[in-house]
Amino acid sequence: MPQNHLPKVKSQYEALPYPPCNPQDEHKRLVQTWLEDLPMINHYCFAGKQSFQNGFRALVAGGGTGDATIFLAEQLRHTNAEIVHLDMSHASIVLAQERAKIRGLTNITWTHYSLLSLPALGLGKFDYINCSGVLHHLADPDLGLRVLRSALKEGGAIGLMLYATTGRTGVYQMQALMRLANGAGTDREADDKRKLANTRDLLGSLPASNWFMRGESLYNEHKMGDAGIYDLLLHSQDRSYSVGELFDWLGTQHGMHLSFSDVQRGRSPYLPHMVLGSKPPAMAAELRQLPLRRQYEMAELMIGNIITHSLYLTPDASSVAPYGDAACIPFFYHEPLTGEIAAQVFGSSKGQPFRLTHQHSGVSVVVNPGKYGAKILRLIDGQKSFGEIFETFRAGWHGQAAAPDNAALFADFAESYDTLNALERLLLRHPDAVATNAHGA
Repeated sequence: MPQNHLPKVKSQYEALPYPPCNPQDEHKRLVQTWLEDLPMINHYCFAGKQSFQNGFRALVAGGGTGDATIFLAEQLRHTNAEIVHLDMSHASIVLAQERAKIRGLTNITWTHYSLLSLPALGLGKFDYINCSGVLHHLADPDLGLRVLRSALKEGGAIGLMLYATTGRTGVYQMQALMRLANGAGTDREADDKRKLANTRDLLGSLPASNWFMRGESLYNEHKMGDAGIYDLLLHSQDRSYSVGELFDWLGTQHGMHLSFSDVQRGRSPYLPHMVLGSKPPAMAAELRQLPLRRQYEMAELMIGNIITHSLYLTPDASSVAPYGDAACIPFFYHEPLTGEIAAQVFGSSKGQPFRLTHQHSGVSVVVNPGKYGAKILRLIDGQKSFGEIFETFRAGWHGQAAAPDNAALFADFAESYDTLNALERLLLRHPDAVATNAHGA
């Protein structure tokens, strides 16, 4: 098969498998990758209707040392699903295989090729493809995307992570500095050692005014040893994107629907009213009425700390579980949250707008809970559908006027739902979807 990767990139990941890991850590903990959480995939990619049964197939394209592969395989352990781990680095695959062996995972197929080799490998089609931190290291990212799309089943989805330009400003200045400092080398191994030594030396001497040092709290790769330093600051092929460029490329050019979800923060860093919530400007209401793309572009520049764009690519917006469908089952996720706790928070203002401060994401935003928000939240238990919740609500109705219908309750609860969903703390699934394990809510 002809070479279809960048030799320097392959050489880097053979010498320094990434992300660096110790397989023995599998005895102590499971690394959970954000986009590969099954309830998230179900909500954003399959309208809440995916059971992950019936031969579900997932491809991890550029799986490295196995974080996404192991997490998917562990969640799907008791199903007939298949996960294919594809990577061009043999050293990385060996580490991933050792991790799987320790966990006793037998639902993974290992393939030692570049993702650009997919059309010739005969691996079949996939329901879901993870491609995290890979396309931005290709000479032609669009070719990589087209190859991935060709391997998708009809209605399939891609979980994608790409570098973000604004949040990595200091990284690119540091990369430019190191190219100047290191110059050209000859012998690969000796040259890499020299570059790493120079980088560590300069990192220890930079003034606080340096842009990388100013934003150092945004990055941790350079604190993970040689592999992390090289991947962050010495990579031979590294590009990044603004959110607007992603809409142009993935949305306009390829006609796909984009659902952004930053790790632990969901959509919140892409929404001006959540970014500026602690001190909203006079134009806050006006910003909230702008098209979502414009809001996302502005918020990225406002917040400044989005270093990677994590998103799902689906055929269209109908792949996202629809708010307003009475059959959908709402459930809390990503932290210990119950209907009673949520009701106490959202009911503290007695139906008036209140400030919600969320520690995990750093968001502080004013929310209008509506007249019935707290009562609806109290009834959410991960088992009842919205229709059942609303019927229970109406059964306890004591007002003189007629109890509100489903449409009125959905409208009243919309801002509460939008806020919690933007933080990925309230998701939806359809009753047709069978939960595969504890992660299925």
